[in-house]
Amino acid sequence: MVLICFLLSQARSKSIVLEMSPNHKHSRDTANIKTAFFLNLGFTLLEIVGGILTNSVAILSDALHDLGDSLSLGMSLWLEHYSEKEASDQYSYGYRRFSLLGALINSVVLITGSIFVLFETVPRLLAPEATNAEGMIVLAVIGVAVNGLAVFKLSGGKSENIKVLSWHLLEDVLGWAAVLVGAIIIYFTEFYLIDPLLSVGITGLILWNVYRRLNSTLSLFLQGTPSNIDLSEIKTRLLNISGVSSEHHTHAWSLDGELHILTTHLVMVKNTEQSVVVVKERVRALANELGFSHVTVEIDFTEEDCSMHET
Repeated sequence: MVLICFLLSQARSKSIVLEMSPNHKHSRDTANIKTAFFLNLGFTLLEIVGGILTNSVAILSDALHDLGDSLSLGMSLWLEHYSEKEASDQYSYGYRRFSLLGALINSVVLITGSIFVLFETVPRLLAPEATNAEGMIVLAVIGVAVNGLAVFKLSGGKSENIKVLSWHLLEDVLGWAAVLVGAIIIYFTEFYLIDPLLSVGITGLILWNVYRRLNSTLSLFLQGTPSNIDLSEIKTRLLNISGVSSEHHTHAWSLDGELHILTTHLVMVKNTEQSVVVVKERVRALANELGFSHVTVEIDFTEEDCSMHET
């Protein structure tokens, strides 16, 4: 489960939008993502057939896992291109937020598939069925090799997207290593119960990771404060800027979990020696330090009444 992974001067008026990133696009290695996608998709089709032929629900469970990875890789590859579209009047922040839609679709597919696998697996815990251990071993070896190659192709990637994909494909390698060990045990002991046990374990891991990702995705959809952002600390640091007497409507949200946006209204004492330009520069520096991609700052003076002031 891959989660899939994306980026988004000044004005003379009191309201100013500051762009924090000089380069809006991460360097991307779409060729490697494409290679990993076709490797993963081809092997997923192979293991679905192999899981049926070997009568192994553990392999079918991992096929579901790899199907989710294939969807994520394919969607990441498509979004790599789609997200680079220029911002429009309809999508003024650009198209980065479409990655959240991809994560949501992947999560729904994996949850549905996991429930189906559990319905097939639970009866086998009560009445284990014989599986073809030799076939499982062959598929497991191929699984370790194919997923290992995919991890190698994505290793060294600099973008957050490729790093996340690499980690999740590494999970696949470990999953297939577990299937390999289970198949060897079945081969020597005919302890067939280990197959549904592995299936339940793999499916449980999938559901746990999907739950965490879905929870994070929904939070981003609802414009919750990103988990790595401490809004209270930001407010405190804004108030520590010389010339700022108070702040209100300070909000932090994220386009896609990677590109964060900060908006704030700052109130300055009208006769302060500190200039508006300096205050803006210090807000820019703070936002850059905390990794925000976009910052919108509005400056008010103590004698003015902000119509949006929180009461």
